[in-house]
Amino acid sequence: MRRILITGAHSYIGTSFWKYMAQWAERYKIDTVDMVDGKWREMSFAGYGSVFHVAGIAHQDSGRITEERKQQYFSVNTDLAIETATKAKADGVKQFIFMSSIIVYGAGGRLGKTKVINKDTKPSPEGAYGFSKLKAEEGIQPLNDNSFHVCILRPPMIYGPGCKGNYTLLAKAALKLPIFPDIKNERSMLFVHNLCTYVKGLVDSGSSGLFFPQNKEYVSTSDMVLRIALAHGKKIRMTKMFNPLLRLLSGKLSVVDKVFGNLVYEQTDASMQLVSFEESIKMTESGRSA
Repeated sequence: MRRILITGAHSYIGTSFWKYMAQWAERYKIDTVDMVDGKWREMSFAGYGSVFHVAGIAHQDSGRITEERKQQYFSVNTDLAIETATKAKADGVKQFIFMSSIIVYGAGGRLGKTKVINKDTKPSPEGAYGFSKLKAEEGIQPLNDNSFHVCILRPPMIYGPGCKGNYTLLAKAALKLPIFPDIKNERSMLFVHNLCTYVKGLVDSGSSGLFFPQNKEYVSTSDMVLRIALAHGKKIRMTKMFNPLLRLLSGKLSVVDKVFGNLVYEQTDASMQLVSFEESIKMTESGRSA
């Protein structure tokens, strides 16, 4: 039986992975540990084949942030991750899987401008969150060797049942607004069930390296809002009326590019399509009250 330790109890991704793996309970034993206090340091990681590190402070540094908040990013997202990986290696764990982010490449492209990331694209984070994730990667990667395999994942926006963050804001807009801008942008996204399948594959193979999991389908923000509305039987009209104004504000108002800009990974064999985008929206929205 494979033993997997999720470091970061009660996290969205950790909880989703734990629930997903429960369907193979006879083959995998999944444990979680809370990283909020220091008690985890007293725990032995010996016997675990893989550690899936999902503990961290979420991306919330749009605009200016306090120095205290900045230090929290580096304390939790960087220092804690490196300390956990170092302990995992010392305790004989074979594989360490670290959740980084597409944010290490900075902000998305401006409205109408394509930004395609591939394996040769150099990271260029703009905020404390992105820097904290990149610094964690740089501290963890040197631990990789023949007996300790380090996997670094740089996923795009993750969504799914019970998710929070930007997806939730768009869902609220889809359910409240009668009209929405019709803009054909492209974003890489990752349904949480597809991510869980991807991580299971890494565990099974014992892989190491840098990975860019994403759905096979690029997503248009307008199309996503439309599909969310349809999942609730709600009509929303798409209009190009606001497009000239949004183009004018692109590059001047960050929220415009965050919502309607382009940011995609190059499509590769690593792209996931176990659940289609249309079906993933239905699954995400099931149970959400209109």
